[in-house]
Amino acid sequence: MKAALIGAGNLATQLGKALVAQGHEVMQVYSRTEASASRLGRTLQAPWTVTLEEVTHEAEIYVVALKDAVLDEVIPRLVQGREEALFVHTAGSVPMDCWRGKARRYGVLYPMQTFSRERDVDFARIPIFIEGSDGTVCEELKRLALSLSGSVYELSSEQRRKLHLAAVFACNFTNYMYSVCEQMLNEAGIPFSIMNPLIDETAAKVHHLLPHEAQTGPAMRYDENVISKHLALLAEHPQWQELYERISKNIHHDQLRFNENKSAGL
Repeated sequence: MKAALIGAGNLATQLGKALVAQGHEVMQVYSRTEASASRLGRTLQAPWTVTLEEVTHEAEIYVVALKDAVLDEVIPRLVQGREEALFVHTAGSVPMDCWRGKARRYGVLYPMQTFSRERDVDFARIPIFIEGSDGTVCEELKRLALSLSGSVYELSSEQRRKLHLAAVFACNFTNYMYSVCEQMLNEAGIPFSIMNPLIDETAAKVHHLLPHEAQTGPAMRYDENVISKHLALLAEHPQWQELYERISKNIHHDQLRFNENKSAGL
């Protein structure tokens, strides 16, 4: 397909590379900043612009990968004069109906992954979730998505919102825990890299076990002796102390519930 990328951030960069690698043509890149637009334009060997009104009218599909907060402003300006094209956004938590009344053919193309400009990813392994304004659009988006990944699913906007929320817990919150860990280790003069084997094994476990089956540690059995010592060590960081205590209680309560359900045959 002939595509225009509206956005030049982390997701747009990796999606643009994947599109080009699979034989699609990125006709143009738009970003409100020259540095971002020109960088991605050079990477994809595509023209770029910082003016929304100068975006090409020749693309078959316009892929909007911008911050959620600017979509309401950008969408009407983008669609004007390009009404016959297909328009999609890539957001996890924005409903498809943000296009309703503005575009005729529209949908969602949501690749669920954490993206960074500098780190290339294998799109073939990324699940892509699609939604279309009608059956024909769904089929068109499915063909496009299947050219990028072997894992393509149709989801409603409400399902996708819940999926995105779950992904925040699995990815963003988990990475914040790594950041807390990094700061603790820095205070002790220990390199963060020492944690990599533990992190790798923790992630590898859930490929074979459900998360509640893989849970270990003092909170699982609520070992108050260990927990009280840990809380004392966190006295100079009350925000981490509160986080530790709340999460430990949640882990213990969840484990009790899982055990009760198992005993009841649920």
